[in-house]
Amino acid sequence: MSKYLLNKFLYTVDRDPELVERYRAEPHELVTWWEADRANAVLNCITDEASTWLRFTDEERAALIDHDHCKLFELGAHPFLTLTLFIAMFERDNAEPLEYQKAYGARMAHFAMPYPDIAT
Repeated sequence: MSKYLLNKFLYTVDRDPELVERYRAEPHELVTWWEADRANAVLNCITDEASTWLRFTDEERAALIDHDHCKLFELGAHPFLTLTLFIAMFERDNAEPLEYQKAYGARMAHFAMPYPDIAT
């Protein structure tokens, strides 16, 4: 399990409107592509700099593909990163102000302290 890689995925996808739309429409394809093409890139560095060993676990990959923010939190993803990305993807599907954010919070209500460790 790599909390770093989960958070890197959420961070980099959230900052690219094209990736946000691809993740919304085709999550399996986007996660597969990102893991193969972007997971090992060193951020803010020349493109030749890369590692070779970073991979999602099956559980992480499934949670990303299913857009399961509760499972991602349980696995150590930072809730701010899931919230901001998922707002960009799903807020438009709601009619009321803050409707998506309230539903996001309600789905997280079963977590009690101590919360899952999100430190990377």
